[in-house]
Formats: sequence, C-alpha cells, structure tokens
Amino acid sequence: MNLKIIAFGIAKEIIGQLEHSVELPDTATVADLKLVLIQQFPDFQKLASLRVAINTEYANDDAVLRVNDEIVLIPPVSGG
Repeated sequence: MNLKIIAFGIAKEIIGQLEHSVELPDTATVADLKLVLIQQFPDFQKLASLRVAINTEYANDDAVLRVNDEIVLIPPVSGG
C-alpha cells in the first residue's frame, strides 16, 4: 500500500519536504514505517525519539497502518 506521510520540524528537514509517500505491505505497523524511513533517510537514526500520530492520535510501534490513515511524524521538541 502507498501511504502519505506528513512531517513536521526536524523530520520535515530530514525528508526535505512536508509530504512524503512510502510503499509498505498491507500488514505494516508503525515500527515497519520507522524502519523504512531510516533506510530511506539515515538521519532519522540520530533522533532521540520520533512519535507517529495516526488520524490525530499518538500511535505505538505495534499499531497497524491503513491506506487512508493520516500519518504524521512528530519529532522530539525542545525549548523552554
């Protein structure tokens, strides 16, 4: 399945654009997505954490992705 990913912050900088498409098997999970992103963009390994939201809710690594999901990459945030 082809998934559209929306990236914010440093994740957007790593990818080089706001939106990115990823091809994954129909049974893919958030963990699978993260592995593919690291393969495509090795700088993702440098992030202390990377959260993924599916349809406006934070998702664990075992969450299954579906073709029409809104998938957002949320990098670590710092500041004060």
